[in-house]
Amino acid sequence: MIVGVVLNVLVVGLTSFLYSQVLVPNAATMNTPPRFDRIPIPILSEIPIIGPVLFHANLLVWLALILVPVIHFALKNTRWGLRTRAVGEHPTAADTVGVRVRGLRYVNVLVGGLIAGAGGAYFTLVSTGAFNKNMTAGAGFIALAALIFGRWTPFGALGAALFFGFAQKLAYYLSVAGSPVPNQFLNMLPYIATIIAVAGLVGRVRAPAADGVPYVKS
Repeated sequence: MIVGVVLNVLVVGLTSFLYSQVLVPNAATMNTPPRFDRIPIPILSEIPIIGPVLFHANLLVWLALILVPVIHFALKNTRWGLRTRAVGEHPTAADTVGVRVRGLRYVNVLVGGLIAGAGGAYFTLVSTGAFNKNMTAGAGFIALAALIFGRWTPFGALGAALFFGFAQKLAYYLSVAGSPVPNQFLNMLPYIATIIAVAGLVGRVRAPAADGVPYVKS
């Protein structure tokens, strides 16, 4: 956990340095990526009210929604999923049947990083159209909280992400509507919701038994 926090701080400093030294002087050529357009689903996107909301999204959103059932199925019904759950719960037992525990863990971390990177790409390719310092505003930590709140399952994490997204949009629309609450407090709303949601599950949500435990082959 400590190493994870240090790596996050390191990367924030590194990307801030590269942004000021590389992207700012060359913004026209290196920091103006093409933005993804929304892709409507025929017929469904024409449904009043819910159509534009649920069936008129960009490529990264569709990719995220497709990955949820795909990963759920893979974890439950494939050899990779069985071995992944084994190295997370009881790596020693997995090792005894020939599973390369550390190798599989490294592969899964890389795959998870690739998916997280696609989520980060949303900010530059969809939301803002350019890279800026600290543009995620702690969204990665909220994603980690969504995983815990969702009880370490793909569909649970999706539901938690929708909950936190609702809190974020609620703060935005309350600000636009002229709420008497100061903007600073409204901006805190999604993070407060995250703290309350995760704190309420302490002791009731069990992580994989070997989560965060280095495996030393005997």
